[in-house]
Amino acid sequence: MNIPNSHDDFCRFWTNNQQQAIMSFINGQYHFIPNLLPELAVQMPTQQVAYILEKKLGQHSFYQAINPQNTIESPVASQQDGQWLKTVNMVGINVRTIQSFWNVVKYALTLPASQSSVHLLPIWECGVVASLYGMASWNINPEFFDQELARTYPHLDTVEKQLKVVVNILHALGKTVGMDVIPHTDRYSEIALANPCYYEWLQRKEFDIINHEANLHEKVQERIFAFLQVEGSATNKVYPNNALDFFNNQLFTEAERIEVLFGIKKDLGARNKRRNELISYLFAEGYETVPATMAPPYRGLAVDHREEAKTVDEDGRIWRDYIITKPQAMSRVFGPLSRFKLYEPIDNNAQWEINFDAPRSEVWQYVAQKYEYFSHQYNFDFMRGDMSHVQMMPNGTPDEPSLYYDIHKYIKNYIRQTKPSFGYFAESFLAPPNLMAYGVEEAHLEGSDTDSTLGDLQSMVVGSPRFVAEFARYHQLAQTRRFAPNFTIMTADKDDPRFDEFYVKGNELRLFMALFLTDMPSYMALGYEQRDPHTSPAPNEHYTKLYVFHLSEGEKATNGPYIWGKNATLFRNLTFLRQIADTILPTLATSPIQWLIAPDTLGIKKVIAWTQATNPKYVFIVNTDIEHDVQEVNLGGIEQSRVLSNIFSTIQEPLIDLTQQSNIFVLDKLLAGECKIFKLKAAE
Repeated sequence: MNIPNSHDDFCRFWTNNQQQAIMSFINGQYHFIPNLLPELAVQMPTQQVAYILEKKLGQHSFYQAINPQNTIESPVASQQDGQWLKTVNMVGINVRTIQSFWNVVKYALTLPASQSSVHLLPIWECGVVASLYGMASWNINPEFFDQELARTYPHLDTVEKQLKVVVNILHALGKTVGMDVIPHTDRYSEIALANPCYYEWLQRKEFDIINHEANLHEKVQERIFAFLQVEGSATNKVYPNNALDFFNNQLFTEAERIEVLFGIKKDLGARNKRRNELISYLFAEGYETVPATMAPPYRGLAVDHREEAKTVDEDGRIWRDYIITKPQAMSRVFGPLSRFKLYEPIDNNAQWEINFDAPRSEVWQYVAQKYEYFSHQYNFDFMRGDMSHVQMMPNGTPDEPSLYYDIHKYIKNYIRQTKPSFGYFAESFLAPPNLMAYGVEEAHLEGSDTDSTLGDLQSMVVGSPRFVAEFARYHQLAQTRRFAPNFTIMTADKDDPRFDEFYVKGNELRLFMALFLTDMPSYMALGYEQRDPHTSPAPNEHYTKLYVFHLSEGEKATNGPYIWGKNATLFRNLTFLRQIADTILPTLATSPIQWLIAPDTLGIKKVIAWTQATNPKYVFIVNTDIEHDVQEVNLGGIEQSRVLSNIFSTIQEPLIDLTQQSNIFVLDKLLAGECKIFKLKAAE
């Protein structure tokens, strides 16, 4: 079979050879459909996908999975904790880029067995600028509903049912699936307006915050109830005759309040219209939820007076950004987002100080119960903790953190009571102390019961001294800490023009290291397989990050659907890489590695090499320098009765075996960015 070399070749190849490629997947020759571009996979007709799945899984198993009343057991269901996350290779998917949950299944057909985990970016209804991370309600986002799937299978007539069967099918294909856990919502979410006491509020008049006292939510509740008295119930539902009872969960539930305030769930347009009217009512009196912040000192807000910090929305409301009054290097304020109020303040919040010894347990339990529901309803295997780097205690992580130390820790442990295998993947960047969080971030991650963390290798040029040194540190952390940093290739919510310089070269090298470093996890985002090298910024439609929002104007605006890259050379090379990974990784499982040439903690020496710590079968060699060849690479630490047979290279043909000189093996030359695999054999 001729392997395609260009984007058009791959498209023609699929048109002419798709049946052969599909059969190689169905009969188990490959664990994914080879040479199928992801952009073509998500265009496959539902009936064709159903045929493939039925043949692959078996008719009985497929129809069990396609029934939302069934729950297909997860591949990690028998695990007693989330430690499996410490070695898993994960792929992140911004569902908006492929438009529906059902298309996640189609995309998964292009993923090898070696990439066995799927992380779905936030799946809930969105608020301001339609940001996935600004959830407006606990309802599943209806924009991810697939009309074609519903026509083919009429019983899948809601987005909730479709999400359930998608997770079922991914589990049947051997993939684990995770959800985002977000400690904040849209500033005027249905959640905040139905539960003002779960948030911190302020009152602003022009450029001044005129009130931010601890119990300001009580006045907000009165104003919301006054709105209700004027406008009436959104439905015919009867409600209590005073604000105190209306917001009392023992007398009137959250679900009942949401129905009265906004209307019935299925009528999203009416709910949004009603919510906008309530927002205007509160906004006119200056009431806003306190915006979420990032990095020390976190607290102490003022209105930003700059003209460019003013936004006028389509209803004529004038919004002002906020700033930290005494900012440090990474201080940020996220105006459209509001964090749950997890602790009581000190001195009625006069100085914006938090009493960390006074957790508001009802809020912690509320948030945890919500995420527990989703973890069971859709059978999610892990949570990706958004903004896990937030650590607000000025003295750093306590020696013995309580359950109320961190909201992600609390949620993970709450869910693990009924699902022991549930894991926690943290969004943190392993930054220096007191930069992104108070104290030492590694201590914070351990105090939060983190299983794995994102890290920041994706934000570095491959082979740079920083990349090499940080990788050396990350691998050491994986061996010495209770969490494992990921070898992160690219993230779905950070693929934007700022990161272009990191993906000009070395892309095959990134995936090679991610897959074959078997004792640490990895993370890759959808779109990486075809990503074009951008020496200058491409149009916004080429970046997955810019589909985290729905903006029609401004520098982050997108017009039309996500545009896949045309990088056929990269896709071809990664296909070869995935095929060899699926061939040899099952024999290695999650084996700890033994360094033959360890990464340089100073970032100067660029060649690394490793084998397995026990029962070594393969040797992996990488030149992380993507600009320069290396002459004469010497390997020690290998039994002299072995032969090193070269079975794979990301660049060089023909494959050349290693020669032995004295007590070492010598590789004459390693090209810039080249990665090699040698099989260990007994000498004849």
